Amino acid sequence: MKHSDPATIGTAHPTLTDDLATLTDRLRNEAEPFAVATVVRTISVTAAKAGAKAVIGADGSIFGGWIGGGCARSAVVKAAKAAIEDGETKLISIQPEELLAELGVEAGDNREGIQFAKNMCPSQGTMDIFVEPVLPRPKLVILGSSPVAVALAKQGPSIGFDCVAYAPLDDLSAFPEYCEWIDGFGVPENSNADRFVVVSTQGRGDVAALEAALAARSKHIAFVGSNRKIAALKNKLREKDIQEADLDRISGPAGLDLGAITPEEIALSILAELLMVRRKGQRGTDIHLI
Repeated sequence: MKHSDPATIGTAHPTLTDDLATLTDRLRNEAEPFAVATVVRTISVTAAKAGAKAVIGADGSIFGGWIGGGCARSAVVKAAKAAIEDGETKLISIQPEELLAELGVEAGDNREGIQFAKNMCPSQGTMDIFVEPVLPRPKLVILGSSPVAVALAKQGPSIGFDCVAYAPLDDLSAFPEYCEWIDGFGVPENSNADRFVVVSTQGRGDVAALEAALAARSKHIAFVGSNRKIAALKNKLREKDIQEADLDRISGPAGLDLGAITPEEIALSILAELLMVRRKGQRGTDIHLI
């Protein structure tokens, strides 16, 4: 992706809203994390006015838009990078030093959710900027085409997962059209999105699927099968020199103990487990898997 030259930001005219909408749509489709910075208030003379926007990448690059000159850029870029890192919105107030002193704060202070920064420009105006992170939707990576795998693909999007199914080509037609289909088990090593992997192969390529799952960066790996089967498969993986620390990443039998019987019920129990993993710590309490 071509990034805007930082030297031109602050001198060019603001990018049109339609252009930014196209840009953000493309970033979402590419699973690229970014933040949208919006000027919500200005006082006195400032280069940008309320409503000005910029789209900022995880590395601090400004992909498009305009939020004023260098007086605001460093503080906004720093806040955008932090927002993308922790997933939390930020509100920045950039003010002259004397106004910060009147409020009893210093540059870098955070009071009641507002981060303060010093305006070093001659304009000596005030700008309040809201920074919102836009992170890729988490991916539910399904290896195998069992009835449980298909049920997972159907249910996953209802709780916010984008689904990708990896299976032999002849089996992929069982999955819903809104799920991405990939022939075989060639899971890419890295992804911008958080990935949650479920292996549900039912004896068709179990070892190959687990090897692919272990080679990919993910938040969680779950295997649909009994404790006995998991133990046997781990022994086969040991014979392939898979390290014990990697084998410990395989969680199974997949899902919470809900008494599930049907494929749809088992899929629900697995998604409940994945939801617990995904949301762990987000409500201020630790969640322990059963």
